[in-house]
Amino acid sequence: MKAASAKTQRAQPVAKKATTKPTVKATVAKAVKPVAEPAAKPASKPTLKKQAAAPAKPLKDKKVKVVRDSFTIPKTELLQIGEMKKRALTLGVGVKKSELIRAGLSALAGMTDASFKKALASIPTIKTGRPAKD
Repeated sequence: MKAASAKTQRAQPVAKKATTKPTVKATVAKAVKPVAEPAAKPASKPTLKKQAAAPAKPLKDKKVKVVRDSFTIPKTELLQIGEMKKRALTLGVGVKKSELIRAGLSALAGMTDASFKKALASIPTIKTGRPAKD
């Protein structure tokens, strides 16, 4: 019975952790390996055939970064934007509020200083911020 119990109680061999570290010489030898430099290709001039065969790539327009903003506008002017949208639809052009505002900015930018000043004077100043709840 002792032999049977000895087999069941046999100690499992303990695996030793590998603690081998590379030596300094081996690490330096790895770091000092010569690096083969790529052979420099001679610059070849493109021939006329290559230039004619390659189609000219159109220049891509950079995407304009858009920004969200909010502003206060009188109700009458907001209704005018709605009327202008309807007017554009009768002309066969679908337009958004932001496009109308951008068109207005473009028109203002094209004005002379005198007409720009006159347009600004015709607009009453309003209190900024969120309107009070009714």
